[in-house]
Amino acid sequence: MRASWARPWREDAVDRTRITEEEALEFHASGRPGKFEIQATKPLTTQRELSLAYSPGVAVPCLRINEDESKAYDYTAKGNIVAIISNGTAVLGLGDLGAQAAKPVMEGKAVLFKRFADVDGIDLEVDTRDVDEFVNCVRFLGKSWGGVNLEDIKAPECFIIEARLKELMDIPVFHDDQHGTAIITAAGFINALALTGRQMADVKVVINGAGAAGIACAELIKAMGVPHNSVMLCDTKGVIYQGREQGMNQWKSAHAVDTQARSLAEAMAGADVCMGLSVKGAFSAEMIRSMADQPIIFAMANPDPEITPEEVAGLRDDAIVATGRSDYPNQINNVLGFPYIFRGALDVRASTINMEMKIAAAQALAELAREDVPDEVAQAYDSKAMRYGRNYIIPAPFDPRLIVAVPKAVAQAAMDSGVARRPLDDIGTYEQQLSARLDPTASSLQRIFDTVRQNPKRVVFAEGEEERTIRAALAFQQAGYGKPVLVGREEHVRATMKSIGLEHSNLEIHNARLSKDNARYVDYLYGRLGRLGSLRRDCQRMANQNRNVFAACMVACGEADAMVTGLTRSFGVAYDDIRRAIDPKRGQRVFGMSIMVLRGRSIFIADTSVHELPNAQQLADIAVQAAEEARSMGHEPRVALLSYSNFGNPWHPAAQRIRDAVQELDLREPGFEYDGEMQANVALDYEVMQEHYPVSRLSGPANVLVMPGLHSANITAKLIQQAGGGSVIGPILIGLAKPAQVVQLGATVNDLVTAAALAAYEAESEVGGS
Repeated sequence: MRASWARPWREDAVDRTRITEEEALEFHASGRPGKFEIQATKPLTTQRELSLAYSPGVAVPCLRINEDESKAYDYTAKGNIVAIISNGTAVLGLGDLGAQAAKPVMEGKAVLFKRFADVDGIDLEVDTRDVDEFVNCVRFLGKSWGGVNLEDIKAPECFIIEARLKELMDIPVFHDDQHGTAIITAAGFINALALTGRQMADVKVVINGAGAAGIACAELIKAMGVPHNSVMLCDTKGVIYQGREQGMNQWKSAHAVDTQARSLAEAMAGADVCMGLSVKGAFSAEMIRSMADQPIIFAMANPDPEITPEEVAGLRDDAIVATGRSDYPNQINNVLGFPYIFRGALDVRASTINMEMKIAAAQALAELAREDVPDEVAQAYDSKAMRYGRNYIIPAPFDPRLIVAVPKAVAQAAMDSGVARRPLDDIGTYEQQLSARLDPTASSLQRIFDTVRQNPKRVVFAEGEEERTIRAALAFQQAGYGKPVLVGREEHVRATMKSIGLEHSNLEIHNARLSKDNARYVDYLYGRLGRLGSLRRDCQRMANQNRNVFAACMVACGEADAMVTGLTRSFGVAYDDIRRAIDPKRGQRVFGMSIMVLRGRSIFIADTSVHELPNAQQLADIAVQAAEEARSMGHEPRVALLSYSNFGNPWHPAAQRIRDAVQELDLREPGFEYDGEMQANVALDYEVMQEHYPVSRLSGPANVLVMPGLHSANITAKLIQQAGGGSVIGPILIGLAKPAQVVQLGATVNDLVTAAALAAYEAESEVGGS
């Protein structure tokens, strides 16, 4: 069995994923050949920087490391580098292709390490089939890395190599084909037992396939509590039983059991669980029929499982089935394990990856599968409905919560078992650091979310009948941010909740037409709009039929602290609805601000939503309020008022209002850095600014960009969102007297939760400031 992220090359496998041989070759050959490159993490543009990076500056850390080798983790990248090492003797199930042909796979593994856990992987292809030569090559290079991931090495050599390297080296050595597969399998195994009401100590397990992965699975589930004699390991010659001599070795012998069963069919009779790490068709219909009630079937051969889920369904309707295939539920996918396991091990400088750490990883994965699945995950899998149950016992590989759940568990197990050489001081801080590695918005929002948790608010979700809205409301509540209120027809909301498995959730629902507060809201609206062309019946219609208006009235009249909407309507429509009930803050402009969170850098862009062509006064107001918002999120604002020109070069009358806005700010003395008019590249590149425009008042690159018009602001934000490689928060609606946020059409559950939390934070800020 091979890790399911990389399948054997077969035409039927390729056809299933609609990838041709030509496309695969073009992908790897186009542009810069291969799949990754090495980039410097320090600036190397000047001679001084080069001198610091190499001679003579490099001598200083060399001497420190010579005095104390552990300083290599402080002054080099060792602590974030894993060597991905293979001799190519078992490539993807294709067999012995040799070291050179293994390189594309090892590069792919490096990409996955980076993509999923921000671990730098370096591929090494060792051109030898001799165990001693291989071991010596790795051990003598071992000072270079923080860990070793062995890959695509055939059995039994893989057992010998791993065991010897673990003895010789003081860093984690992990053969993913064995332990990665075992850990993911064990996670599904835990949940399958729970769903069928079984206990570890009482199950009968059959494992077909006595290679690296099969033996590792047997070892792990035994360590978790399955009795030795309850696990029957089978190979091509049948059951591995006590006294058998044919086809045995020391690794198989360790799992021999006292049994009268000799064939796979005999072993399967009455079994609770069967795990296939073998070949297509190994599990026959008769074998499946002979298993116990509610059988658990893990058919993990790739690309074709030992038996397909369709075949099992035709035989019995009480089975839980997992495979290695992404086109079936319950995919046993190694990418759920190795990036995060190494992340946790590296972060505590573990000397090894022991059994305790493997079990912790499996349990963390099992627990994560039981939580509500984020909308981003469902979208990555064609919006398939996913919730814990017989068809969802293992988290999906693109679940963003994996980066926290698994490394945290592994790191804690390393500390508890005494193999961590740098224990963590605060597991909560570590969680935040993990989140920030792959989701840079997390670090910017953490303080806000913490404040909201400490001061939970009542937030109205206006589009309460929508599935994503319901799930966002539940996530908001479960996160401890406050009390969500759904606006919608209760029977429709309940039906949607039932269809997604959340019918038992305790969420408050308000029907606008039937609300006891409806008359009061009509009076409130008519008092505001009666002299602006609206009749009383118009206001009654708004309150009865327009959920945005009803939600805004709840907030305006004190029945809720904040609201969020926008999932199903354009920003303009949603904004106009809100403004019927909520005014701007006294002396402030209402505008939209988008936060672009790029790698290590946040940029605030305004106005991306409201003002089509703001005048100088409006631009100055927007600059002041945007700066305040940036400061409230922990950034010291440096505001650039953008144009197509730099300080009058080239001069054009159209840029005059930008210059006038700067003069308006001069009169106000707002207490933050600002300047303009300037082009975007100058505003963001401080070296260019210093070199060509030393008249600039900014002391560094701008982090708040005030755009000259709605067109340029909106286009810029959307363009960066789609092509910039960063994350986007917003647009955040700023300047209303009561907190309300409008998400973009088609927003995810996470977008809705973030908007609701920001609205709740604004409500708390108003309380704190009053």
